Amino acid sequence: MVHEWALAEAIADYVFKTVPSARRVRVTIRLGELQAVDEGILEFALKEIMKSEGIECEVILKREDCVLKCRRCGHEWLLKDATLGEDVREAIHFVPEVVHSYLKCPKCGSRDFEVVKGRGVWVEEVSWG
Repeated sequence: MVHEWALAEAIADYVFKTVPSARRVRVTIRLGELQAVDEGILEFALKEIMKSEGIECEVILKREDCVLKCRRCGHEWLLKDATLGEDVREAIHFVPEVVHSYLKCPKCGSRDFEVVKGRGVWVEEVSWG
């Protein structure tokens, strides 16, 4: 829960700097699949922080699938298509770098792959009115 509040504070700071005099904002946030973010807590925290500053906030959260690409054969695949136990998925969300310990390219078997998409949290759009 602390993680989401820290993210919400950083996003709120960005919004305050972007539209300092707005009283109503809509914030669209993109969440990478590999990030361990509880959407409900993040949305609640951001709305509460904005409300404490007198700003009404609509939050739109969008998930970005994790796309992996083999450096050996060039094959791309989605993390969500991998057959993994819930404990392994949780481990990957807590420490994304361990994905290489659990997966290999479904085409050639190499563990030399990169995360092309699905990492990070960023503000995609801020609109106000």
